Amino acid sequence: MQKHLPEDVDARQVEIWFQDEARVGQRGTVTRVWAIKGTRPRAIRQQQFEYAYIFGAVCPQRDLAVGLVLPTVNSEAMRVHLEHISAQVEKGKHAVIVLDRAAWHTTKKVRGFKNITLVPLPPASPELNPVEQVWQQLRDRELANRSYEDYEDIVQSCCIAWNNYDDTPGNIKRLCTRKWAKTYN
Repeated sequence: MQKHLPEDVDARQVEIWFQDEARVGQRGTVTRVWAIKGTRPRAIRQQQFEYAYIFGAVCPQRDLAVGLVLPTVNSEAMRVHLEHISAQVEKGKHAVIVLDRAAWHTTKKVRGFKNITLVPLPPASPELNPVEQVWQQLRDRELANRSYEDYEDIVQSCCIAWNNYDDTPGNIKRLCTRKWAKTYN
Protein backbone atom coordinates (compact mmCIF):
# COMPACT_ATOMS: atom_id res chain seq x y z
CA MET A 1 0.00 0.00 0.00
CA GLN A 2 1.40 3.38 -0.97
CA LYS A 3 1.46 5.79 1.95
CA HIS A 4 3.70 8.64 0.86
CA LEU A 5 3.78 10.90 -2.15
CA PRO A 6 6.45 10.19 -4.72
CA GLU A 7 9.46 12.50 -4.28
CA ASP A 8 8.83 14.32 -7.56
CA VAL A 9 5.29 15.42 -6.56
CA ASP A 10 4.76 18.96 -5.29
CA ALA A 11 2.24 18.86 -2.41
CA ARG A 12 0.58 21.99 -3.84
CA GLN A 13 -0.39 20.01 -6.95
CA VAL A 14 -2.34 17.37 -5.06
CA GLU A 15 -6.04 16.59 -5.37
CA ILE A 16 -7.64 14.82 -2.40
CA TRP A 17 -10.11 12.09 -3.41
CA PHE A 18 -12.23 9.78 -1.25
CA GLN A 19 -13.21 6.32 -2.52
CA ASP A 20 -15.56 3.55 -1.38
CA GLU A 21 -18.02 0.92 -2.64
CA ALA A 22 -21.67 0.26 -1.84
CA ARG A 23 -23.71 -2.88 -2.42
CA VAL A 24 -27.21 -2.36 -3.82
CA GLY A 25 -29.63 -5.16 -4.43
CA GLN A 26 -32.78 -7.07 -3.90
CA ARG A 27 -32.23 -7.54 -0.18
CA GLY A 28 -31.74 -3.80 0.07
CA THR A 29 -31.99 -1.15 2.71
CA VAL A 30 -35.16 -0.38 4.60
CA THR A 31 -35.19 3.22 5.81
CA ARG A 32 -37.53 5.42 7.77
CA VAL A 33 -40.48 6.92 5.94
CA TRP A 34 -43.00 9.64 6.75
CA ALA A 35 -46.43 8.35 7.76
CA ILE A 36 -49.59 9.55 9.44
CA LYS A 37 -49.30 9.31 13.22
CA GLY A 38 -50.61 5.99 14.48
CA THR A 39 -50.13 4.14 11.18
CA ARG A 40 -47.50 1.53 10.30
CA PRO A 41 -46.35 1.93 6.71
CA ARG A 42 -45.21 -1.20 4.93
CA ALA A 43 -41.69 -1.43 3.55
CA ILE A 44 -40.59 -3.79 0.81
CA ARG A 45 -37.90 -6.35 1.62
CA GLN A 46 -37.19 -8.82 -1.15
CA GLN A 47 -35.92 -12.33 -0.53
CA GLN A 48 -33.80 -12.69 -3.70
CA PHE A 49 -30.03 -12.22 -3.69
CA GLU A 50 -29.14 -10.23 -6.82
CA TYR A 51 -26.67 -7.35 -6.24
CA ALA A 52 -24.59 -4.73 -8.00
CA TYR A 53 -21.84 -2.58 -6.53
CA ILE A 54 -21.33 1.14 -6.95
CA PHE A 55 -17.67 2.12 -6.92
CA GLY A 56 -17.60 5.81 -6.09
CA ALA A 57 -14.87 8.40 -5.70
CA VAL A 58 -15.23 12.11 -5.02
CA CYS A 59 -12.91 15.10 -5.19
CA PRO A 60 -14.54 17.86 -3.11
CA GLN A 61 -11.98 20.46 -4.24
CA ARG A 62 -13.21 20.13 -7.83
CA ASP A 63 -16.82 19.13 -7.03
CA LEU A 64 -16.14 16.06 -9.16
CA ALA A 65 -17.10 12.40 -8.85
CA VAL A 66 -16.28 9.18 -10.67
CA GLY A 67 -18.69 6.29 -10.32
CA LEU A 68 -18.96 2.82 -11.83
CA VAL A 69 -21.60 0.16 -11.32
CA LEU A 70 -19.99 -3.28 -11.42
CA PRO A 71 -21.18 -6.85 -10.76
CA THR A 72 -18.56 -7.66 -8.10
CA VAL A 73 -15.94 -6.21 -5.79
CA ASN A 74 -12.39 -7.44 -6.23
CA SER A 75 -8.96 -6.13 -7.16
CA GLU A 76 -9.74 -6.22 -10.89
CA ALA A 77 -12.85 -4.07 -10.41
CA MET A 78 -10.87 -1.71 -8.17
CA ARG A 79 -8.15 -1.38 -10.82
CA VAL A 80 -10.78 -0.44 -13.43
CA HIS A 81 -12.17 2.18 -11.05
CA LEU A 82 -8.69 3.59 -10.40
CA GLU A 83 -8.12 3.83 -14.18
CA HIS A 84 -11.25 5.99 -14.45
CA ILE A 85 -10.15 8.17 -11.53
CA SER A 86 -6.65 8.50 -12.99
CA ALA A 87 -8.15 9.74 -16.26
CA GLN A 88 -10.02 12.51 -14.38
CA VAL A 89 -7.00 13.84 -12.48
CA GLU A 90 -5.97 17.17 -13.98
CA LYS A 91 -2.81 17.09 -16.08
CA GLY A 92 0.21 17.91 -13.95
CA LYS A 93 -1.60 17.07 -10.71
CA HIS A 94 -1.42 14.05 -8.43
CA ALA A 95 -4.39 12.35 -6.70
CA VAL A 96 -4.23 11.18 -3.12
CA ILE A 97 -7.06 8.68 -2.75
CA VAL A 98 -8.26 8.12 0.80
CA LEU A 99 -9.93 4.72 1.19
CA ASP A 100 -10.64 1.98 3.69
CA ARG A 101 -8.55 -1.16 4.12
CA ALA A 102 -10.64 -3.60 2.12
CA ALA A 103 -8.57 -6.48 0.75
CA TRP A 104 -8.98 -5.31 -2.85
CA HIS A 105 -7.60 -1.86 -1.87
CA THR A 106 -4.41 -3.16 -0.28
CA THR A 107 -3.28 -5.66 -2.92
CA LYS A 108 -0.30 -4.97 -5.17
CA LYS A 109 -2.60 -5.46 -8.16
CA VAL A 110 -4.03 -1.93 -7.75
CA ARG A 111 -0.67 -0.15 -7.76
CA GLY A 112 1.20 1.28 -10.69
CA PHE A 113 -0.55 4.56 -11.41
CA LYS A 114 1.90 7.44 -11.77
CA ASN A 115 -0.66 10.09 -10.82
CA ILE A 116 -2.30 8.28 -7.87
CA THR A 117 -1.22 7.56 -4.30
CA LEU A 118 -3.46 5.39 -2.11
CA VAL A 119 -3.77 6.41 1.55
CA PRO A 120 -5.62 3.99 3.85
CA LEU A 121 -7.82 5.18 6.67
CA PRO A 122 -7.27 3.77 10.15
CA PRO A 123 -9.03 0.43 10.70
CA ALA A 124 -12.75 0.55 11.54
CA SER A 125 -13.20 4.26 10.86
CA PRO A 126 -15.86 4.66 8.15
CA GLU A 127 -16.90 8.01 9.66
CA LEU A 128 -13.69 9.50 8.21
CA ASN A 129 -14.75 8.71 4.65
CA PRO A 130 -17.33 11.20 3.30
CA VAL A 131 -18.36 8.78 0.54
CA GLU A 132 -20.25 6.91 3.27
CA GLN A 133 -22.55 9.93 3.45
CA VAL A 134 -23.02 9.86 -0.31
CA TRP A 135 -24.25 6.26 0.01
CA GLN A 136 -26.68 7.34 2.71
CA GLN A 137 -28.01 10.12 0.46
CA LEU A 138 -28.46 7.73 -2.47
CA ARG A 139 -30.26 5.19 -0.32
CA ASP A 140 -32.48 7.76 1.38
CA ARG A 141 -33.47 9.43 -1.88
CA GLU A 142 -33.62 6.67 -4.46
CA LEU A 143 -32.35 3.19 -3.59
CA ALA A 144 -34.05 2.14 -0.33
CA ASN A 145 -37.56 0.82 0.28
CA ARG A 146 -37.99 -0.56 -3.21
CA SER A 147 -38.20 -3.75 -5.16
CA TYR A 148 -35.89 -4.61 -8.08
CA GLU A 149 -37.07 -6.84 -10.89
CA ASP A 150 -33.65 -8.21 -11.86
CA TYR A 151 -29.95 -7.38 -12.10
CA GLU A 152 -30.46 -4.95 -14.99
CA ASP A 153 -33.05 -3.06 -12.95
CA ILE A 154 -30.55 -2.78 -10.08
CA VAL A 155 -27.82 -1.47 -12.41
CA GLN A 156 -30.21 1.02 -14.04
CA SER A 157 -31.39 2.28 -10.63
CA CYS A 158 -27.80 2.66 -9.38
CA CYS A 159 -26.80 4.61 -12.48
CA ILE A 160 -29.80 6.92 -12.22
CA ALA A 161 -29.25 7.52 -8.50
CA TRP A 162 -25.51 8.23 -8.94
CA ASN A 163 -26.04 10.51 -11.94
CA ASN A 164 -28.86 12.42 -10.23
CA TYR A 165 -26.61 13.07 -7.26
CA ASP A 166 -23.52 13.89 -9.31
CA ASP A 167 -25.37 16.14 -11.76
CA THR A 168 -26.43 18.59 -9.05
CA PRO A 169 -23.72 21.28 -8.86
CA GLY A 170 -22.25 21.69 -5.40
CA ASN A 171 -23.52 18.37 -3.99
CA ILE A 172 -20.09 16.81 -3.67
CA LYS A 173 -18.35 19.91 -2.38
CA ARG A 174 -21.12 20.55 0.16
CA LEU A 175 -21.33 17.00 1.53
CA CYS A 176 -17.77 15.74 1.20
CA THR A 177 -15.45 18.66 2.05
CA ARG A 178 -13.42 18.08 5.20
CA LYS A 179 -11.22 20.70 6.85
CA TRP A 180 -8.58 18.09 7.66
CA ALA A 181 -8.33 17.09 3.97
CA LYS A 182 -7.97 20.48 2.28
CA THR A 183 -4.25 20.07 1.61
CA TYR A 184 -1.73 17.28 1.67
CA ASN A 185 1.47 18.26 3.50
